[in-house]
Amino acid sequence: MIRAVLFDRDGTLIADRTNTAARVTPMPHAAAALSRLRTRGIRIGVITNQPVLAHGAMTYGELQAVHREVEKAVGPIDGWFVCPHDVWEGCSCRKPAPGLIHAALQRFAVAAHECVVVGDIGSDIEAGRNAGALSVLVPTPVTLQREISAAPVVREHLDAAVDYVLAWNAQGAA
Repeated sequence: MIRAVLFDRDGTLIADRTNTAARVTPMPHAAAALSRLRTRGIRIGVITNQPVLAHGAMTYGELQAVHREVEKAVGPIDGWFVCPHDVWEGCSCRKPAPGLIHAALQRFAVAAHECVVVGDIGSDIEAGRNAGALSVLVPTPVTLQREISAAPVVREHLDAAVDYVLAWNAQGAA
């Protein structure tokens, strides 16, 4: 049974990487897809790498303002899990490392096999795999063909990814 779905933020829930709340644009199907999960009691989290914090290009307050705008666009999020590090810092939370997912699993009190990670690039899918969670790729123009080929599950948009999750719960496998 899937009890939590963790979404990447940029390119998955919102259209592009943004440092300002005014530029938040939800991806097609995002609000409806998340609403369907909420009505079934499935926890919703966001896992996001935000190296702009490490670079000083954004403050935590500005990041929280962006997240409030995301929630205005797609509805409430049960947990935000943010890696503030840059690639060179070698942390355990920056995707494709599983640290953000482990933090979400602990906060939501769910096991990895009860969680799905949804993202638009290979590092999202690898993070899910590295944590032992199921992963669903929703490609965008920035997704590489090799990432699509390597993904265990590919769906054309967020609503279809949620269809997959709900079918998994209804049938025990999709």
